Amino acid sequence: MTSSSFRDRQAEKSRSLIPPLFLSRRPDTHKGDYGHVLVVAGSIGLTGAPVLCAQAALRAGAGLVTLAVPESVYFIVASQSTEVMVHPLPESPTGTLSPHSVERLASLLLKADVLALGPGVSREPSAVKAVQHLVETVDLPIVLDADGIGAFAGAARKKLGRAKGSLVITPHPGEMAELLGVTVQTVQRDRLEIARKVAKELKVTVVLKGHRTVVASPAGKTVVNKTGNPGMATAGTGDLLTGMIAALIAQGLDPFSAAEAGVYLHGLAGDLAAAKVGQVGLIASDVLDSIPAAFHRAAKR
Repeated sequence: MTSSSFRDRQAEKSRSLIPPLFLSRRPDTHKGDYGHVLVVAGSIGLTGAPVLCAQAALRAGAGLVTLAVPESVYFIVASQSTEVMVHPLPESPTGTLSPHSVERLASLLLKADVLALGPGVSREPSAVKAVQHLVETVDLPIVLDADGIGAFAGAARKKLGRAKGSLVITPHPGEMAELLGVTVQTVQRDRLEIARKVAKELKVTVVLKGHRTVVASPAGKTVVNKTGNPGMATAGTGDLLTGMIAALIAQGLDPFSAAEAGVYLHGLAGDLAAAKVGQVGLIASDVLDSIPAAFHRAAKR
């Protein structure tokens, strides 16, 4: 097969992944037509993750994004979030999510279409309890990442399977290993089977990140992504993916389709960014800035 025919086949696949809704818009639409993402993230010392996640949700087409963070980091996050609605949450003594945070979130959840949960929330006990409670009680699609996944370390089968709404988890190999109580080597030895098994057993959509990210559905469907590059192995790129998947769910895609399309577009954005600045110095902000171009590229194909 020639390289050009391979590219043609990949272009055709990209068209099937990205519905027309995400590539062009009717003239008479408004922001309410494109969904409302609620991001619950951040803690003292971890203020970049919530900002990146929320910005990526906007760049991936969400009409509205609300970002809820512990009150200690509110002013830091708000100063970096011009287009995002930022809300301070009551916090624990250590500046993390708490039971009082969950109470305050009730009114915000009523307005949201999807919850992006976990980036930078920390592993403090109060944050762990808050994340577990949200997953078990919120009747919305949830995209769970980073410390949000860590809240279920070693207890995936007992607690993560209790999710009230549909759930997408986005672990890197280390987080997946911690979640299952196995080694990273075990996860990497058979990434496809691990993702498929966890998705089926826990009834969640799994995005197992890494070289050739694997997306697996509870029904057994599995795909392997081919976009992306080693330059994306840098802090913050996973937070972008969480926001992108959440935005696609908010715009009407089912969790598996949103995960598949989000992973593809995230990797494509990384490839476009690397073409500009190279791989070595690539940072998450470069990928963020290239998300619109990734959608534009998909639309042209």
